[in-house]
Amino acid sequence: QVHLVESGGGLVQAGDSLTLSCTFSGRTFSGLGWFRQAAGKEREYVAAISRIFGSTDYGDSVKGRFTISRDNAKNTVVLQMNSLKPEDTALYYCAVTMTGWGPGGKYDYWGQGTQVTVSS
Repeated sequence: QVHLVESGGGLVQAGDSLTLSCTFSGRTFSGLGWFRQAAGKEREYVAAISRIFGSTDYGDSVKGRFTISRDNAKNTVVLQMNSLKPEDTALYYCAVTMTGWGPGGKYDYWGQGTQVTVSS
């Protein structure tokens, strides 16, 4: 089992920045990803990081604006979100995969999510 807790969501204005954190505990995993789901839309891949080497990957809609990083000593992965847009409004989840990482990983464990709302 892996336990994941997201934090850092909130209400911001367009152009602002926000930092999300995902604190994890339990089994060792291969990769951690951030996903989001806006109301009435399908879940969207945002970013991922490999646990061992720290390799990163981003969805096209957030490249150049979001940065994912990890602090293994603190069991935390951070998603720094800059230049936020109203279309970034969604419930943001972190999840882990036991094999591989990135958008093609099989994410087995999920957090409860944290809401991000960007006003125009």
